[in-house]
Amino acid sequence: MTGPSIRKSSIKPTDLAAMTDARVALGRCGSGMPTRAAQAFLLDHARAREAVWSMVDHRALEEALTDLPVDIIHVDSQAQDRGSYVRRPDLGRKLSASSSQRLAASAHGFDVVIVAADGLSSRAVDINAAPLVLKLVGRLQSRRLSVGPLVIASQARVALGDPIGETLGAKVAIVVIGERPGLSAADSLGAYVTHTPRIGTPDSLRNCVSNIRSGGLQIEDAAETLVTLVTDMIATGTSGVGLKAAVARLQSQPVERRLGSVDTERAINLNG
Repeated sequence: MTGPSIRKSSIKPTDLAAMTDARVALGRCGSGMPTRAAQAFLLDHARAREAVWSMVDHRALEEALTDLPVDIIHVDSQAQDRGSYVRRPDLGRKLSASSSQRLAASAHGFDVVIVAADGLSSRAVDINAAPLVLKLVGRLQSRRLSVGPLVIASQARVALGDPIGETLGAKVAIVVIGERPGLSAADSLGAYVTHTPRIGTPDSLRNCVSNIRSGGLQIEDAAETLVTLVTDMIATGTSGVGLKAAVARLQSQPVERRLGSVDTERAINLNG
């Protein structure tokens, strides 16, 4: 007895290559890769290294944010240089003493504070940070949420947003940061959102929106997703792995209980 006939797939390797930036259907030359594929690999590797070791163009970033309706504050981590930053991730999570003093002297008590951090890809920040921040601030303010000063952080890891948010008295901190570059994308931006940021906050209490770039998640869509996360966090008082369940519980309650102690007009605004 013969088994059922198996139809050959109509998908060709060249079709797969058109669907993704991943290295598929490269072809072969004897037992190795074609010269073009080998050279493309070396070029992408060089771009990834450049993204990690280059510095963000802060002047260009500030010029792109000229229309931003909030102040800008510059801070540094305790990593003194790029080499220390790469070798000592712990230093990138701690504010320098002068930066802590600068933030302490600033106004505090905001719904949201946004941090633009260099992370592991200056190229991602140079290309994508300003457009995302501008859209984010506009959308947050349209929901009647107070937005604190934009904090531009150098030699920063994600957790640097915790002491920044805590010092500025933010309910929610958004850290927009350059993601570790891969061989198919060196310009990918990530955004990490934390409710009630505090020093020592575990990563399980954060929500991440990643791969924000022209070839990934579009800035418009990323901004909308982030605003939804922020409003959900403020409404439920939590973030991270428990946020989805908290939102479901909130939505199952009567409207009167959802409003809680938040004034009616603002609560309606937060929930759309």
